[in-house]
Amino acid sequence: MNEPTVRLTPARARSIWLHAQRLNSAEPFGAGPEATPAAVAHLGYLQIDTIHVIERSHHHILYTRIPSYRRGHLHQAQSVDRTVFEYWTHALSYLPTETIRFYVRPMRRDWHRRIWFGDVTSQDLRRVVSRIRRAGPITIRDIDNDVLADKEHAWGSRKPAKRALEAAFYKGLVTVSRRTGMLKTYELLPRHFGWDRLPRAASERETLDYLLDRALRSQGIVSVDSICYQDAARKPAMRRLVESRVRRRELVPVQVEGAGRLEHWVRPDALDTFSGPAEELVHILSPFDPLIIQRKRLRLFFEYEYRFEAYVPRDKRVFGYFVCPVLIGDRIVAGLDLKTDRERQRLLVQRWNWVERRPSRALRERVETALHRFERFQLE
Repeated sequence: MNEPTVRLTPARARSIWLHAQRLNSAEPFGAGPEATPAAVAHLGYLQIDTIHVIERSHHHILYTRIPSYRRGHLHQAQSVDRTVFEYWTHALSYLPTETIRFYVRPMRRDWHRRIWFGDVTSQDLRRVVSRIRRAGPITIRDIDNDVLADKEHAWGSRKPAKRALEAAFYKGLVTVSRRTGMLKTYELLPRHFGWDRLPRAASERETLDYLLDRALRSQGIVSVDSICYQDAARKPAMRRLVESRVRRRELVPVQVEGAGRLEHWVRPDALDTFSGPAEELVHILSPFDPLIIQRKRLRLFFEYEYRFEAYVPRDKRVFGYFVCPVLIGDRIVAGLDLKTDRERQRLLVQRWNWVERRPSRALRERVETALHRFERFQLE
């Protein structure tokens, strides 16, 4: 491949990424329930995580981009309008329903890789699917006649039926039709969406195109690593696809200062139409935000080394249990270890880690104002 002729400073690369992530304008997806599926469609995925010391990650990520967001909007998208569904990307995520055909092949081929704890027999699967077909949607709490088994792993379940439900979910037999907190209701996937059968599975070439286009839309500037995050097997084919688009002049190779030999590409219009953040907005970001989750990319673009220490022993933590980066404009100025005291209805700052070398009083006041807004959202 020819040497890139366009060189980008980290600041310029940040501006492209922030614009693609829609973190540089106040209401990029508008307001009201329709903003939620629009945000999921643009970002491509919305990571789900069980940690609940503050707001759940999926709600937090949406609030960051939709100031008027309410939890009921995601419920409406999932359970009423059915414009989003849950499945595995690099992690369990909400995805646009219109993209489900890109996940049909993994449902058929890779489902068993997601059942980490314990075996599931075909009889277990038939039993749980038949019950849902006959009696309607269920939660794990509806199965009260399950014989408890010994755990094979600390994160596993003693209920074989729960493992069977998870297997049926990853196999595409059932879907999560609604969530109450983290309690999932399972329904037959075709019946939930009003389909006779699953959509036709996308081919591998169609899937590669989808993954590349998703990354270009939500990242702006991409590398093979960022496109194929935790999907190393696809990297050789993805590189070939990128090279073919460069030859057709659909992509431009760029060199990001400090990236060494790591190659990046952008669409030509990304260089022509955007030059920097329009507003210096303040965002309290989830550790699972798409801007934060790819740590090497974050370090290159923002010169910020994020550590997620929830699973680090207390005496070895440097920054805190659940640190949320604070973004102001195009720079990360702090990392706050946050916790919600639900009994006293307060958001607590356990530890304040400044990244900004000489934070001013005005800067702290801006962060505190954003914290108060985030506190109101959490406790509504």
